[in-house]
Amino acid sequence: MKIQVRRVYDAATKSDGFRVLADRLWPRGVSKASAKIDFWAKEVTPSSKLRTWFHKDQEGRFIDFSKLYKQELVKSREINNLKAMLPARGMITIVTGVKDIEHSHIPTLTKMLFE
Repeated sequence: MKIQVRRVYDAATKSDGFRVLADRLWPRGVSKASAKIDFWAKEVTPSSKLRTWFHKDQEGRFIDFSKLYKQELVKSREINNLKAMLPARGMITIVTGVKDIEHSHIPTLTKMLFE
């Protein structure tokens, strides 16, 4: 299994393979048809409480946010459900609307998919 990350605002390509939207809310200005999402994994995104807390100071809270988000994922059955539905081979593209992917929930989620 190979995983790549792309923004939902980028055009989908055939090489994307299985496309998973990993945002709690549908991205603004993007139609469901143009997004070409195979699965919307909103249940494995950070809780509203954690997301709200993090957005108040993203730079200062990123390390703590990542730890807290991982704890949420470990407690959730949804991460295992997502792992089970992903193809064992081929490309999986995690799609998101966030601007700063590196300092978001995406790196933590991607690591958890390999555990």
